[in-house]
This record gives sequence, structure tokens and C-alpha cells, in this order.
Amino acid sequence: MRIAVTSQNRHSVTGHAGKCRKFWLYTIADGAIASKQLLELPIEQSLHAQHDELSDALRGIDVLISGGMGAGLHQRLQRQGIQPLLTAEADPDAAVNALLTLKSDAFLPPPTTACTDHQHAPFHPH
Repeated sequence: MRIAVTSQNRHSVTGHAGKCRKFWLYTIADGAIASKQLLELPIEQSLHAQHDELSDALRGIDVLISGGMGAGLHQRLQRQGIQPLLTAEADPDAAVNALLTLKSDAFLPPPTTACTDHQHAPFHPH
């Protein structure tokens, strides 16, 4: 399994998935983190800029964890077979470990409305 976590500052989970350009990519094997690498995308390959496509570097991920995303992106990821998850966890490793241990209280409900204002605070579930 491959998991991407939004982390614009490389230290914490980013609150706006669409504009994020830095992701921690985790490879999971035997229920544990087998590897972790930083992916940095150019602005034109951000989720917001790509619209209906994913950058080649993000293709093949199974899960995308973020502090926030709009309903449109959430639905687009689902259509592409990617499980989008919103988390209140600040630490990317903690968010991935919460998923691996099925710690459901670490995750937020999916967004219910489309993102229109593009003014997100960290961990905003919208």
C-alpha cells in the first residue's frame, strides 16, 4: 500500500490538500511503514492545478491523508480509487500510524460542501 500525506512545511500535516506541493510518501508492507520519502511537486502539478488528473509522481497511491480538502477533490480522489482521509493529527507519521492501527478518532468526517473561498486554517475539515 502507498500513502501520501500533505506536508507543505515537511513537518506537519497541511490543512489544504489542493494547494499543497510537498507530500510524504509512505510505502506500507506487512502492516508497518517500510519506507518514507519526500515528494516536491511544481505548482502546476498541485492537486488544485491538475483538476481531473494526478501528477505522475502521485499515481499509484492508495490513500491521501490531509488536514483538509474540499468535497470536489474528495470525490475526485474517490473516483480515481484513492481513499481520501482528513485528520486532526499534526504529525504525518502519527496520521499514518493511526490509519495502520485503525485509530478512527484520528480522522474527521469527509467534507460536505465544495471549497469556494480557498482560505483554509490548518486542520479545517472543509
